[in-house]
Amino acid sequence: MENTDILISGAGIAGPALAYWLRRHGFTPTVVERAPTPRPGGQAVDLRGAGRTVVERMGLLDQARALSVDQRGLGLVDRRGRLTARMPVELFGGEGIVSEIEILRGDLADLLHRATADDVEYRYDDTVTALAEDADGVTVTFENAPARRFSLVIGADGLHSVVRRLAFGPGGDHYRPLGGYHAWFTVRDPRIDLDGWFLMYNAPGGLVAGARPGRLPGEVKASLGFRSAPLAHDRHDTAAQQRLLTERFAGAGWEVDRLLAGMREADDFAFDSFGQIHLDHYSRGRVALLGDAGYSPSPLTGLGTSLGLVGAYLLAGELAAARGDHRTAYARYEDLMRPYVTRAQELPPGGLHGYAPDSALMIRLRAASMRWMGRWPLRAIMAAQFAKAGDIDLPDYTPAHA
Repeated sequence: MENTDILISGAGIAGPALAYWLRRHGFTPTVVERAPTPRPGGQAVDLRGAGRTVVERMGLLDQARALSVDQRGLGLVDRRGRLTARMPVELFGGEGIVSEIEILRGDLADLLHRATADDVEYRYDDTVTALAEDADGVTVTFENAPARRFSLVIGADGLHSVVRRLAFGPGGDHYRPLGGYHAWFTVRDPRIDLDGWFLMYNAPGGLVAGARPGRLPGEVKASLGFRSAPLAHDRHDTAAQQRLLTERFAGAGWEVDRLLAGMREADDFAFDSFGQIHLDHYSRGRVALLGDAGYSPSPLTGLGTSLGLVGAYLLAGELAAARGDHRTAYARYEDLMRPYVTRAQELPPGGLHGYAPDSALMIRLRAASMRWMGRWPLRAIMAAQFAKAGDIDLPDYTPAHA
């Protein structure tokens, strides 16, 4: 085996999943993460299709089920909170917009971290600042720790990947904006009654507010989204982002004012644009990209978690099959992953316009279309959309070290 010493940038979901499989195959991964500690909470993510199969092959599916959030399905509401349409979890066999297994992002990341913590080195509160590749490896410079040599480097550090920028250049053509922005955060307000549903509210002007149950009593996982041309904003200025949302959503109706009030007290607020990452190749030299860093599909597809888990399984498996030969492994990883990514990045019908209609008429049409989703022909169209999560045959890699 060659190239066994591997750095992974990012300790979200894809990074620890890759570390798990690399250890199973006899490699020595190190994970570096900018956050000072593992990030708790977060929004609910889906375990569906091939991503669920990967977690099952890890032997962690029962634990993931135990951590899942109990949700009845997706419901659309009007300004007064009256349901205008709903999609129960069971409508598409647990594979619909709200899936059978919904787990908070932080809970899934913690589960993967605990499964790897005993034999994987994690370095928190640090990040990569430079990569110098030569014929034998990569010298990695860190913000805080001394420089260190690794055989390979994997960027699993999200939509705004530092590794992607360092290895592939800062070119904006990697990122394709979809025409909007969104924020997500946790609210604790017992007056917001969800009755177990993920409720979504549309207001004219392309505004979307969402609220879904958390895992703890009284916990509401909130989201706010809006359509917009590109905005000049500081990604790290939380106060300015919250002012923008307050201005856009003030008086919008339903429970939005309570969500805005809770937003200002939230300790997990995050804000970003809707966008995708498109690259001609997922690797360059000894560096490869994984998950959102290499092929973010955007939250509109609901397939980001599946892509990260599947990509981790394939990348580690191909490195093992090639005995550490990164050239062979990276090429095979891309051959297997590219068709799955291409289908996953196809937006649902209507794209952002369908998610955030801009007029009262289009909002009513959205509710009407959801009421018809359980009937022909919309049922077949939506079933094909949801089936993308499992649209890949996963190889059966036999770990060298179980």
